[in-house]
Amino acid sequence: MRRAASFRLSAARTADDTLDRDRGPGMEINGVRTDRLGLLLDQFDMAREMAQVRLTGLGDEEFLWEPAPDCWSIRRRTEATTPRAFGPGEWVLDLGAPDIPASEYAEVARQAAGGMTVDKIAEDWSVSVERVEQILAHTGEPEPDRTPITTIAWRLGHLHYEFAGEWEWTFGPRRQDPKLMVDFTPSAALAVERFWETVDRWRDSVATVTQEQLDTVGFSQYPYGSAPDDPFISVLWGTNLEFIHHMAEIALLRDLWTARSTTGG
Repeated sequence: MRRAASFRLSAARTADDTLDRDRGPGMEINGVRTDRLGLLLDQFDMAREMAQVRLTGLGDEEFLWEPAPDCWSIRRRTEATTPRAFGPGEWVLDLGAPDIPASEYAEVARQAAGGMTVDKIAEDWSVSVERVEQILAHTGEPEPDRTPITTIAWRLGHLHYEFAGEWEWTFGPRRQDPKLMVDFTPSAALAVERFWETVDRWRDSVATVTQEQLDTVGFSQYPYGSAPDDPFISVLWGTNLEFIHHMAEIALLRDLWTARSTTGG
């Protein structure tokens, strides 16, 4: 799901990778599966268990808490402050002008090194060719990441529409725009309930994937990012990373909220 898409794995495989693929289910050593799909599913399941605990007791005020000025969040459509806020209903998810954050400069360099043209990279990120050329020409220390701070509501909504869209464009009819699939809500309890339903559907479908499908380029046709150009195992790897990444951020925001409430800040 790199920028609502997938991350790219090296095309090279180790001998162990090939062995796992050929033997199908793989082995289980001390309760740990060693086949490719099993490892990714077990990693996701563990991350989900941890995240479910961290989301317990989330209230509406904390859900929408803005820890700094100019946060991205979910807002009523009539109160949206960002140019590309989206959603099918009254509540929309903030989204700013297209750009490539500093944290993704290395990925752009990998795309170029892998033979992707500047025009294709620009299309992939929804930015201008000039912006891609600027990033590729950058040398020295990485630039500061200027991505806005986001609320728990934003982070959960971001993950929700990505998982909904990934399922639609991998296992579903591949028709709906992911950005119009989730009816965002200011209710923390409802948002969490709907989110887990979507995540569980994704996980159950992934568990049915064959070894051949793991290696199939374009098995996922998720329209935002590089999924159509990646083997599905790469998409799965990226999905796990995206889930873990944003859930860790949500956990930190919950800790900050607790500290704020305790200190009266």
